[in-house]
Amino acid sequence: MLIDFTFPCYNEEQLLRKNCLKFLDYLEKQNYSFDWRIILIINGSSDNSEKIALELEKHNPKIKTFIIKEKGRGNAIKTYFDYSEANFLVYMDIDMAVSMENTSDLINPFLKEDYDINIGSRLLKSSKTERSFIRELSSRTYILLSKTIIGHRISDLQCGFKGIKKEAWKKLNPFIEDKTWFFDTELLLWASILNLKIKEIPVNWSENRYEKRKSKVKLFKDSLDFSKKLLKLRKKIKKTNI
Repeated sequence: MLIDFTFPCYNEEQLLRKNCLKFLDYLEKQNYSFDWRIILIINGSSDNSEKIALELEKHNPKIKTFIIKEKGRGNAIKTYFDYSEANFLVYMDIDMAVSMENTSDLINPFLKEDYDINIGSRLLKSSKTERSFIRELSSRTYILLSKTIIGHRISDLQCGFKGIKKEAWKKLNPFIEDKTWFFDTELLLWASILNLKIKEIPVNWSENRYEKRKSKVKLFKDSLDFSKKLLKLRKKIKKTNI
């Protein structure tokens, strides 16, 4: 059995080497019974991310680089998931906002239970989060808005800490269209509609792990964009006979 731990990277030279090696060290200490790889998905980067990733690959057989010229987080994940032959596919943010200690929590439901998708949630009661008021407000507002428009029961759509069975991905792939941040929402809402089994796990999430890196999330612009996409998705769902 093989699990790919993937990191979509767009202009991440500031964090790439340090956090990739940190995660590599963590995985090597776990003595997992399955095979695993770290996949650095470099998408549309104009900085030294590609160079750094290739250097890491050269010196570490467990690290692989997958290069896509077009930028877009959703597109990067979708393209690699289609390509990968791994049994389970995990994607995480390279800023490591979610604690590495939650990694086993994310993959254990695949190994010990019969779940199709496992997702980290910052909004479960037992989760621990450290983030600014505006980020907390934005996240909770988006969840409320998406539940009102679509009518789902998932507590956190956008946490960048998710895993999926390859077979489940094959079922979802035809429905996923977004190439950017709305990818997560599409993934989970279509999974719900297709009655795939989703496991939510509490996570330790800290905005402090962003260090000096400027967030790529533009709260007000993204909120408006997401609202439009939610309405569009609702129309598409209504037209789909599932």
